[in-house]
Amino acid sequence: MMTALEILWIVFGALILLYTLMQAGAFDRINRGFTAISDDRRVQIVLLGFLLATFIEGAAGFGTPAAVVAPLLLALGFPALAAVLAALIGHIIAVTYGAVGTPIIVGIRDPLSSVSFTEEAIQAEGLTVAEYSVQVAAWAATYHALVGFVMPLFAVGMVVYFFSPKGERSLKPALDVWPLCLFAGIAFAVPYWLSAWFLTAEFPSLIGSMVGTAIVVSALKAGYFLPDEEWDFPPREEWPSHWVGTIEPGQNGAGKTAATNGGQAMSLFKAWSPYLFLVVLLVLTRVIEPITEFFNSSLFVIEWSNILGTPHDAAIAWGHAPGLWLLVSAVVAIPLFGMNTDQVSKAWREAGEKLISPLIALVFVIAMVQVMLLSGAPDSAPAVGSMIEVLAVATADIFGPAYPAIAALIGALAAAMTGSNTASNITFGAFQFEAASELGFPTQIIVGAQAVGGAIGNLVAIHNIIAALATVGLVGQEGRIIRLNLIPLVYYAVFVGFWAMLFVYVMPDVMPAVFDVF
Repeated sequence: MMTALEILWIVFGALILLYTLMQAGAFDRINRGFTAISDDRRVQIVLLGFLLATFIEGAAGFGTPAAVVAPLLLALGFPALAAVLAALIGHIIAVTYGAVGTPIIVGIRDPLSSVSFTEEAIQAEGLTVAEYSVQVAAWAATYHALVGFVMPLFAVGMVVYFFSPKGERSLKPALDVWPLCLFAGIAFAVPYWLSAWFLTAEFPSLIGSMVGTAIVVSALKAGYFLPDEEWDFPPREEWPSHWVGTIEPGQNGAGKTAATNGGQAMSLFKAWSPYLFLVVLLVLTRVIEPITEFFNSSLFVIEWSNILGTPHDAAIAWGHAPGLWLLVSAVVAIPLFGMNTDQVSKAWREAGEKLISPLIALVFVIAMVQVMLLSGAPDSAPAVGSMIEVLAVATADIFGPAYPAIAALIGALAAAMTGSNTASNITFGAFQFEAASELGFPTQIIVGAQAVGGAIGNLVAIHNIIAALATVGLVGQEGRIIRLNLIPLVYYAVFVGFWAMLFVYVMPDVMPAVFDVF
């Protein structure tokens, strides 16, 4: 329950900040800053479906990017189905660090520290669980950077191919913009990877998207990478019925994100400033040790001891959690944008409504996982391991030396069922750790693959897809989206498995040297 509350504290702050910017008109200004660059649909997919969606994932997570970006693409004239497809594929690389690092902080660190067998194994390596989770985050970013930098090209290719007239389907229009797609992917991946290795799990998606956006937009405005000929969808009258829903593409008000003023007079820097302020706050409270220690002190921790008369304790470090700084940034934004009471109350009300779905799912998922983690009878004769330990040993026996190749698929399966990278990590993080230990593999590499698998499973998570389709007025196309998204999911899982095998068998001695450097 405490884990669920910690997640909701972060998500609530993230949604408050997002909806505050929407009500102030700042988000509309950010959107117009992207769309003014080009009318080419391929460029718009890179800017909105990839760069903006990854930023929203880093800031809010939990299905928010597709639910926000898909209506924006619809408003630009995209078919509803294409808008959802582009938004879902485009942000996947950022999911492992969504909602300022929640899948790592709450999904990996907290569960591994809650049971003795994982905590003791980590301490035997001379690490704390917090230090270990930083290493997991770094390896996950390595997988993502090596495999995910092509996702802008993937998103463009999927839309171009499947939303051309049937007899004229071709990947050529996507390949015509491959320099832009790869440039955008690398511009995101490099600062993203560096943030994971040199900072903490809160930063990769935020910094990767911000730096990547600045680089790509500057290059496009300077005339680089713009295609010679614009590509567009077929004429509206030729669209199949399953492409559109109840909201007409390009309809006035579709994808509207702002209040009445629409942010017309707002500068782009001012629109971005609450998120820039958030990054500064996070850096100060995580990098500068005296500040970190202060906000981790008992003054900012709520503790419960001997819960219900048991020897179990629980605590929430609400002062150090990103939720506080998300709320502070949202409060600062209110006078910055001159918001009125109605705008503020609407932002808070919408954020509260969005919490209901993850609250229900998380409470039951976390309860199930705690039963699996704390089951067993270690003091009996013979000792009986927990459900997680038994499953891990059995899976390790089945797959043996090939286990690294399927570690990401296990994480993807859990995310597909739960709809969340965080819930996937909570469910199978300890499982993957135990399986890696059983086989003698470096656990950071395997648990890092789990964190990546939990991200890519969002491509086929049914309730994320339903939520995204609902924002564009489309019902009954969940199966079609899942079938299409299996293509990038299989690509990602196969290549993460390839790199995991390489890291485990070809470069096992690299790990100590790498961590000595970083």
